[in-house]
Amino acid sequence: MQQTFSKKEKFNQFIMILVPILVTQLGMFSMNFLDTMMSGRFSAPDLAGVAIGSSIWVPVFTGLSGILLAITPIVSQLVGAKNTKLVPFSVTQGVYLAVLMSFIVIIIGAFVINPILDGMNLDHKVRTVAYDFLVGLSFGMIALFIYNVLRSFIDALGQTRISMIITLLSLPINALLNYILIYGKWGFPRLGGAGTGYATAITYWLITFIAAAVIIRIESFSKYKIFRTFYKVSLKEWKAILKIGVPIGFAIFFETSIFSAVTLLMSAFDTVTIASYQSALNFSSFLYMVPLSISMALTIVVGFEVGANRLKDARTYSLIGIFMSVALAALSAVVLFFFREQIASVYTDEPDVLAMTAHFLAYALFFLLSDAIQAPIQGALRGYKDVNFTFLMSFISFWVIGLPTGYLFTRFSDLGASGYWIGLIAGLAVGAIGMSSRLYYIQRVRYKRDF
Repeated sequence: MQQTFSKKEKFNQFIMILVPILVTQLGMFSMNFLDTMMSGRFSAPDLAGVAIGSSIWVPVFTGLSGILLAITPIVSQLVGAKNTKLVPFSVTQGVYLAVLMSFIVIIIGAFVINPILDGMNLDHKVRTVAYDFLVGLSFGMIALFIYNVLRSFIDALGQTRISMIITLLSLPINALLNYILIYGKWGFPRLGGAGTGYATAITYWLITFIAAAVIIRIESFSKYKIFRTFYKVSLKEWKAILKIGVPIGFAIFFETSIFSAVTLLMSAFDTVTIASYQSALNFSSFLYMVPLSISMALTIVVGFEVGANRLKDARTYSLIGIFMSVALAALSAVVLFFFREQIASVYTDEPDVLAMTAHFLAYALFFLLSDAIQAPIQGALRGYKDVNFTFLMSFISFWVIGLPTGYLFTRFSDLGASGYWIGLIAGLAVGAIGMSSRLYYIQRVRYKRDF
């Protein structure tokens, strides 16, 4: 990543950073899709078990891994300020913290997984698959958390194409391991859906070793001398990472867990409604990869410019990202509005489910537009290391406004399940307004004062 002078240069550099991030996010989305699809082809209970296991794991992982995303703004600001001697120290402390976090998760999981599964009144086969899936996944947890630190370091340097290549390499590896362990090929045990947990764990270790090799051997990264010096554990640096990372992690957790909560509340409706909601939500999650990727790219470029004290350039990048996100969302919304029935048909051929999925997709339009504003602003704020407001706003918008409003609409009106969509849309809209106000304050008041 380098300094740019014109809006065209900034746009070009932003695109070069953004596109690999988008491909990487879609790749990670595809890995979960492969696990679900290949388990479903083995048996329905295996599909359900993997789905249950994933629903428990994903909010926990996304929240905790969000803590480690603090490495991105920390490193990008250090590089922007040309204070590169501190980079290996910060990254190494991030790795130490990742290892500690993974051990804590494994220990807690050993005590709480069985009570959680027992409380869900699951079919015995489904419960067994879910438990074995989570056990298999736990063997890759240390690697996964370390990889998140290494990826954050790679991305902070603007080398997002490397992360993309590593992720694309992981997809065929994961698919092959799924095939071997689910169906018991080449002398391996026939594990069914639980095999996806072990396959994913092995994949995590492989991509971690690949990322480490890249950092050690490729000049763009090796010059920072990561892993060349053994540093003692620094509680002071851990505090600095956690000060930025914990609010990021909680903000992500509040956002991901709200959909798990709505899924549980949806269980009060019939099978058609539940299936339609899950289909519409899955497609909404797919579209969300665009504003999410723009958000991650903005954290990198804004952090770089803030570190270099080029505050006007940081504002320009913010505007480029936000306008791009809104424009792409508007285009997607038009396509979604006119082709929602065709999109619904990808998920089902049952007339009742198809009609209700298309109905729910109409609400996804408003989801899309709110996310297009809120997500990139979150990314820009993280570039400024301003994370506490984002954490607070995520809690308010989703859990104080979104879920209660949705519950009231569903319970005390004729909207039925649509009430939850309206509640979440209201929460997202409030979040988008709040985030916009905060970014304006940071750029026009606080940083103008501080510098």
